[in-house]
Amino acid sequence: MKVKEIDIDPWSVADIEARDYSRLFEEFGISRFEPLLARIEDPHLYMRRGIIMGHRGYEDVVEAMHSNEKFGVMSGFMPSGRIHLGGKMVMDEIIWHQERGGEAFACIADMESHSVRGLSWDACRRIGVNEYILSLIALGFDIDRGHIYFQSTNRGLRDFAFELGQEVNFSELSAIYGFQGDVHISHMMSILVQNADILQPQLLEYGGPKPVVIPVGVDQDPHIRLTRDIAARMRLFRVEKRYDEKQRKPYISIREKQANKGALDAVAAQIEYPKKVYQMHIDVYIDVEGEDEGEGGSGGGNSFETAMRDIDDIVRAVELEYGGYGFFPPAATYHRFMRGLTGGKMSSSIPNSYIALTEPPEDAAAKVRRAKTGGRATVEEQKRLGGSPEECTVYELLMFHLIPEDAYIKEIFEECKNGVRTCKSCKSQAAELMSSFIRSHQEERAHAREILKERGLYKQWLDV
Repeated sequence: MKVKEIDIDPWSVADIEARDYSRLFEEFGISRFEPLLARIEDPHLYMRRGIIMGHRGYEDVVEAMHSNEKFGVMSGFMPSGRIHLGGKMVMDEIIWHQERGGEAFACIADMESHSVRGLSWDACRRIGVNEYILSLIALGFDIDRGHIYFQSTNRGLRDFAFELGQEVNFSELSAIYGFQGDVHISHMMSILVQNADILQPQLLEYGGPKPVVIPVGVDQDPHIRLTRDIAARMRLFRVEKRYDEKQRKPYISIREKQANKGALDAVAAQIEYPKKVYQMHIDVYIDVEGEDEGEGGSGGGNSFETAMRDIDDIVRAVELEYGGYGFFPPAATYHRFMRGLTGGKMSSSIPNSYIALTEPPEDAAAKVRRAKTGGRATVEEQKRLGGSPEECTVYELLMFHLIPEDAYIKEIFEECKNGVRTCKSCKSQAAELMSSFIRSHQEERAHAREILKERGLYKQWLDV
């Protein structure tokens, strides 16, 4: 039997079943999130419950949080329809990182919506403000410490995207996104703008290079992979771990990509570890005690991981002096997709498959009561055989959004599996909680609208 291929498509919800997530780690090089959990203080419930299941490079962000160093969080929203619970997940993650000191960026990707979905600029602005920005602020985004912007009105962003375009060609975009000859140029340009969105928080006007995490669904991984590649190409130096077969030990190689008079000497002058300096590169040898290469080995030896960070900091500072960017590779966290309430994928073309944050609370509750569950055909079978919460859209609503206490959500899971809890009672509870949440959220949205009006932002964004 042919194994099903996993499609990763940034412009539609990927059809990924639960059993396929493990293959993402092998096929796309995504790292499992669980090993990082113990290093994160007060992790978000998405982290604790395995909803955030993978990452790329999130270790740098964790280290920055531990060391009270600067870091950022950035993600975007394509204004093509109503804000729903899937979008809320990204907003929750942005806000969580902002509350922990991260400089937060929220992009309204109107250039993408205009080029890919064909929406008018006016529609993009109205949807962007009235659906996404209001909900973002209502959920807790601090506009005094964060940045909200539209792609189309950010001239610096567009200029930066043009600069990044020198590092990308059509063949590469075609290979990553499956573009054919009939793709619109504006569609390709919107990709470069998204690359610029991701790297913009590291520009000097926003405090310079720092670890930045992009919370997304796994369907957005092509953007992350491409931008990480571009970030590396924009560096003046490449710093990497290599292995000396003769000495049987690792070393650090610093390679200058293009001769920049004085830059290599400036790097060499600041490195205190044993080193060999050549015309275009430096080899640095780290004396590591025992087996310690960054995993917390014995006493006073130099950790290889620590040395790598120290040297990369030196190189990055020199790059900035010589006109480079010094980018950190952008990190990403990947969360699982929620099932549609009707079963299968959640789709904007099927209103009953999702719950919008802007719909009447009673309508949201009604959708929950009609939702597909993991229960048995009859109450008697449910009590005898138990249900399947891992296949239940109602349980997902409770786990993802409505029950903050881990002990309680575990109790619900066990009661369902053991046949103690019926689908009717579970739906009733979820419907009531959802109605209450939507009602409260819409009150906060009204307050957010007043804040924007007081600051003149509401009119400014809609009157562009």
